[in-house]
Amino acid sequence: MRDIHFEIGGRPFFAKTAGKEGAPLILCLHGFPEYSGAYEEVLPLLAEDYFVVAPDQRGFGQSWRPLDVASYKTGKLAGDAAVMVDHFGGGRAAAVVGHDWGAAVAYALAMSHWVQIDALVVANGVHPAPFQRAMAAGGAQTEASQYIDDLRIEGKERDLIKDDHAAIFEIFNKDMDMSWMTPERRAAYRKAWGDENGVRAMLNWYRASPLKLAKPSQPIPPEDLPALPSDALRVAMPHLLIWGMNDSALLPESYDGLDAFCDDLTIEEVAGADHWILHQQPADVASRILRFLARA
Repeated sequence: MRDIHFEIGGRPFFAKTAGKEGAPLILCLHGFPEYSGAYEEVLPLLAEDYFVVAPDQRGFGQSWRPLDVASYKTGKLAGDAAVMVDHFGGGRAAAVVGHDWGAAVAYALAMSHWVQIDALVVANGVHPAPFQRAMAAGGAQTEASQYIDDLRIEGKERDLIKDDHAAIFEIFNKDMDMSWMTPERRAAYRKAWGDENGVRAMLNWYRASPLKLAKPSQPIPPEDLPALPSDALRVAMPHLLIWGMNDSALLPESYDGLDAFCDDLTIEEVAGADHWILHQQPADVASRILRFLARA
């Protein structure tokens, strides 16, 4: 693997890469509270025939970390990813892979730059329309997502940096298998998160999102939800959803109805894995991606 520093609009960005430059691009987008290291074990397994790039997205790790909320609107995040496709793939990607928040960016990129993306792969991440429906319904996903409004609270970053980022590690730990979190990884995550301003930048992804969260058993009426026009949310390219079934943060109901937004959808549900499937089963994830791309 090789680390690369580059710029987008004069701002510094960082990525981990594997494979030969010039080979078809796979762009891998991480979520919260991770960084490019989310794909550290997956990258080399995809590198034989592809140039694989896992950036620190805006607000994370060694990349640009503006402190204002408006800098984290989805269009701007997808704009970063589009520049990466141009920079690393010559304007085309064999696949964009997204996990958690990285899936939100991957979906936005696939919807707005569909002629440049050959395939979309998401691992335990959500399309905005089914997810908004589930968060607003007042049921199990609403309850599981209550942490979102907590992370949106102004000043929450001060709580999260206390005791060597103990509360962020609790987000990782919640009813999930954390056997992959070695002391070395723990130190790498703490370095990536940084100080109060660094954590604020990460939380601004939640603060900038227009999606609304109900209170448990108190559904939000459809007319009070943000407009999500179906034609603008279509996934035209072949799309693979890999889902660790033990995920306690994102439940299967969060992708109910996803097929209505996709022209060519494959869902593979994985037993014995949860939200952190990239760390728990990297070889399995990589093999599923490669099989899918071979037939996409």
